[in-house]
Amino acid sequence: MNQWIKQTAIIVGFSFVSVSAYAAPANYQIDAKGMHASVNFKIKHLGYSWLAGRFDKFGGDFVYDSEAPSKSSIKVTLDTASVNTNHAERDKHLRSKDFLDVKKYPNAEFVSTAISENGDQLLVKGNLTLHGVTKPIEITASKIGEGKDPWGGYRAGFSGDTSIKMADYGITYNLGPASAEVFLQLNIEGIRK
Repeated sequence: MNQWIKQTAIIVGFSFVSVSAYAAPANYQIDAKGMHASVNFKIKHLGYSWLAGRFDKFGGDFVYDSEAPSKSSIKVTLDTASVNTNHAERDKHLRSKDFLDVKKYPNAEFVSTAISENGDQLLVKGNLTLHGVTKPIEITASKIGEGKDPWGGYRAGFSGDTSIKMADYGITYNLGPASAEVFLQLNIEGIRK
């Protein structure tokens, strides 16, 4: 009987360790080669249409805990010179002192400070540093999915939206009142480390 109790205790102990390890926060490296992740933006052009663009170079990582999202976090750094609106002259202007001033501020960075559940979405609070200015922002995010990939890895993906006012970050070039706000969309896929 004692042997049976010992075996049961060992099995229960291993089960607890396995469940705890599975439920623990996992670290992910953002797949930022442009294949499975993107940092996009859009801004109104004179109030008549949308001008869309993206940043081609970025990276980062995140911690995700599906059982306790509040234990999750994310950090993304992007290369401001990689701005791409599919128009060379406009991109050159966006890299200039009028806008991103990429020589002085080569990177922008978002670092989360809190993540919470908001219905079936996540509310990601954090600090965005852009053009040498750091301000708090909120991103409304959705989990797209997670699971094993065909190459033996494990992935998780999210999409998030937010908006910022350029003037809040010291970018005061006048594009007119319709173009004061920039809308950002982040599509993030991470590979578990």
